Amino acid sequence: MKVIGVKNILSPAIAGLMMCGGVAVAMAQDVIIAPEQETVIREYVKKKPLASISVPGVELNIGSTLPETVEVHRFEEVSDVTYEYVIVDNRTVLVEPGTRKIVKIYD
Repeated sequence: MKVIGVKNILSPAIAGLMMCGGVAVAMAQDVIIAPEQETVIREYVKKKPLASISVPGVELNIGSTLPETVEVHRFEEVSDVTYEYVIVDNRTVLVEPGTRKIVKIYD
């Protein structure tokens, strides 16, 4: 009978978890915004500025979800931008409508 050590069991398990974590991070960063859209977004935010808010207890990271208490805004009269936005700590934060997940942060 062969004895299997704890190291032999944990190493593959840890490697598997790390790979899953890497996939989750990659999925959170999959949003690609075309340069034309970037320009439209930046110009829109300059023309129609919002007051900056702070969201205590929420880390601003791609993939994080904004709470329902945070009011997000649509890009009115801009047909090719499907995201919504809010200004948090003087940074423009793009979120997916419905899920409220952060997809892009502009400094």
